[in-house]
Amino acid sequence: MMRSLFSGVSGLKTHQTRMDVIGNNIANVNTTAYKSSSMVFSELISQTTQKASGPNAATGTGGVNARQIGLGVRSGAINMNITGQGAAQSTGNPFDVMISGSSFFVVSDGNNNFFTRDGSFYVDAAGNLAMTSNGYNVMGWQVDPETMDIKQDTVSALRIMSQANMTYPPEATSQAYVGGIIDKFDTDVTSSSGKAINLNFYDALGYMYTAKLVIKQSASVNEYSIELNKLLDAGGNEVDISKATFGSATNQKINNTSTLDNTAYRWNANVLETLSGTEVCNLANIFDAASTADAPVFKTDEDTQKALAELAKAYGYEGKIDDFMNLTVELKNDNTGGATFTDGTYSVKQLFYNQQAGTHPCFTTPAAAIVDAPANWGMASFDTTGRNFEGAMLVYNDGNLTGEKGHFVGVNGVATNQTVTLGLSALGGNFSDITIDFSTSSMFDNNGTCTVGATAGNLKGLGMGRKLGDMSGVSIQQNGMIYAAYDNGMTRLLGQIAVAEFANASGLERAGENLYSATLNSGEFDGIGTDITANGGKMTTGQLEMSNVDLSAEFTEMITTQRGFQANSRIITVSDTLLEELTNLKR
Repeated sequence: MMRSLFSGVSGLKTHQTRMDVIGNNIANVNTTAYKSSSMVFSELISQTTQKASGPNAATGTGGVNARQIGLGVRSGAINMNITGQGAAQSTGNPFDVMISGSSFFVVSDGNNNFFTRDGSFYVDAAGNLAMTSNGYNVMGWQVDPETMDIKQDTVSALRIMSQANMTYPPEATSQAYVGGIIDKFDTDVTSSSGKAINLNFYDALGYMYTAKLVIKQSASVNEYSIELNKLLDAGGNEVDISKATFGSATNQKINNTSTLDNTAYRWNANVLETLSGTEVCNLANIFDAASTADAPVFKTDEDTQKALAELAKAYGYEGKIDDFMNLTVELKNDNTGGATFTDGTYSVKQLFYNQQAGTHPCFTTPAAAIVDAPANWGMASFDTTGRNFEGAMLVYNDGNLTGEKGHFVGVNGVATNQTVTLGLSALGGNFSDITIDFSTSSMFDNNGTCTVGATAGNLKGLGMGRKLGDMSGVSIQQNGMIYAAYDNGMTRLLGQIAVAEFANASGLERAGENLYSATLNSGEFDGIGTDITANGGKMTTGQLEMSNVDLSAEFTEMITTQRGFQANSRIITVSDTLLEELTNLKR
């Protein structure tokens, strides 16, 4: 039989194999991250009919090359273009990830690790990041619970949506600041009720509360009091602040006259009544039995509180009852009527107590400093010199609290730093103390309008506290780190996608379903992996890597393969014709 016949057969088989490779490439032209293959030919063994001979100097003949007849062709190698980067396809899915570079995702079926460029992922019912095609878990590094940093040890499944990760714990507010402008002509800040500012903050369980602070102008226009007025929960209910602290016992200078509205009220000895004679407030009934002149105490029943409210209203006071009663009056003893007492400053509460007790000092009339006869008691008006309150004084020099001239927050007349502590921990429960910084507040002309306000957290945004946060989104960074975002403004590192690098990526073996397995020629996977950015690579979310099949090249290869197959078939037919002629020699 002719050798060419078998060479033609080998050519047909080899070109058929090449066509199989081309067909597979074209079939996977839209397969995610598919890597195309190419085939090269290699000749088969050759039959040597004569060995090569060298030159013979004795005979003067030259050398003769070997005479060899080739016996056909075979598949030399099928190479995979595994390092060729496919084009990017945008999907908008945050869990679709494309690798740029020569790295591979590491996935696991629970027993074995595989490697893939297919970054089409999703989160399964258990919260694991997995491949959409087969559910294999995406492998990576976990977060160290102590340092909250990535711990690069043996890769494990990334369970990014575990129950623990679905929420972010609350935190109590620990710092705040008051900033903005105080204008001395603002009618709120000069009124008896003062300029109210609200500080919203959180307790340790994430419940929100509102501390209502009040700023009032002193007799000196560059001095202002700041005090805690009330505390409200998220439902608007008032919280008892009797044990809370804010600053310390402080005196503020106020020059004002409180005048009884004689168009609606009158005094009948110790009884405040309407002009028609209806009793409004009886001084004899509003003080607790344990009261003394130095420490008078009001009863706490509802009737007493109503009577005190009417008493403050009769004198036109718009603020709190305690504010009215803590106004101070400066009195000097002129010994009128034999009254004896120590010159000094007394609160309105003390004077009302002395009034009902028949002792001195008590309220004056316009005509005399001290009157001791009940029939002559005239409580129509009194001049206030200041008020006692729990809080601090803001003293503005050159319009600021800070600066080289020693601007400060004054507490009890003593210069301190620019912070005051709102002591809420004494209330028990889950409250924490809050340090409030006033250094960014100032006093300037602002067209009669105050812009001062309170904000939770310091100037760097620390200590602002937070509510319980629900997970609102997950993002994957270019280095593979996975972060969760929560509706309380916080973020948390959930893990990092690790990648595998191989010395010879072309040595990987296809395992189906866009997966590869390590071989002896690719190099082994060490079980740890690497950070993708270590070798200049990155991950891009919302995109997938497309197949790197070049259709124009594949169709060109298909043409040459077709022609090669056609030519080899002609070898067989011509060889057959020659054999036919040989057999026809015998008729």
